[in-house]
Amino acid sequence: MSPTIVLEVETRFEEEERLDEFQKGVKHLCERGITKVPRKYILPALERPILTKKDDATNFKLPVIDFDQLQGPNRVHALKSLSKACEEYGFFQLINHGIACQSIVDMIEAGRKFFELSFEERSKYMSKDLRAPVRYGTSFNQNKDRVFCWRDFLKLDCHPLSDVLPYWPSSPTELRQAAVNYSEKTRFLYLMIVEAILESLGLVETTKDSDENDSDDHIKEFRDGSQLLVVNCYPSCPEPDLTLGIPPHSDYGFLTLLLQDEVKGLQIQHETRWVTVEPVPNSFVINVGDHLEIFSNGRYKSVLHRVLVNSLNSRISIASLHSLPFESMIRPSPKLINDANPRRYKDTDFASFIEYIASHEHRSKNFLESRRLT
Repeated sequence: MSPTIVLEVETRFEEEERLDEFQKGVKHLCERGITKVPRKYILPALERPILTKKDDATNFKLPVIDFDQLQGPNRVHALKSLSKACEEYGFFQLINHGIACQSIVDMIEAGRKFFELSFEERSKYMSKDLRAPVRYGTSFNQNKDRVFCWRDFLKLDCHPLSDVLPYWPSSPTELRQAAVNYSEKTRFLYLMIVEAILESLGLVETTKDSDENDSDDHIKEFRDGSQLLVVNCYPSCPEPDLTLGIPPHSDYGFLTLLLQDEVKGLQIQHETRWVTVEPVPNSFVINVGDHLEIFSNGRYKSVLHRVLVNSLNSRISIASLHSLPFESMIRPSPKLINDANPRRYKDTDFASFIEYIASHEHRSKNFLESRRLT
């Protein structure tokens, strides 16, 4: 065998070996003491974040929705604020949500401890099955991403809890209880917000004028909906200007309730520029997903967002992703379609989404664009 062929075989073997290492996750790479970002994680120059010492987005504030106001005599005014936030930003900050601070702290700490487990322990939950009740993985779609992102994740299917709980990690010992408690509370909060969103879209009468049964008829299809808890880990990165924690994307579901720790990193695209969302203690960042954009026939927009990483601190976030049941068809509400606002999206379901992300990189709003009617 010629020296050239031997070199090619050895190089190909080394690349395959490195790719196998990348499949084990960013945390695993960091535990091995890397000091440079591997080429697999380096974005093309035009896709890299522009990091400056002076963050020009520091003064950016998301619309704030006070959950107390939604439940009180000022509900009509609060609904108008909610509608404006969903139309103009696709994001809002929810305060006074009623979930105890201890539940939030317990969830973040349990998530942090999971990623502090040994790789051997974490890897027990690695799976290529996108429907697995528990899945540990890396990047966004590690089977398709041409460039990996600087993120590891633990995904927990949360509905119905009685069916999926036996599959959840038993270590760290506090994870199951913290996640059960947190998922139940965020699920209840989600349903309350959905009811408000239906009112803001004019699909049900405001509470003081409505028949309770009418409201129940509209909300019941959401009660058995899907819920996925995603614990994201963004390890500190030696060269944060070369990569991203998650590239620009929109969320596929109806609503996402995001809990940030004290380390900032979330950015949203607003009026063509990237702006940083400042972490607000004991609050949720809530965003419109693709399914809500479809359901509202384009009135409420899912918005591109991404995650920065930094060289000093690791970051943990907890995303609770909610939508209709897996077997449901997502379509524009017939009440929101008329001659002035014709139907804008095809019917879709989770099977279509799973099939799409299994064969495509999930970037920008490419899945939603595939459902748009021309």
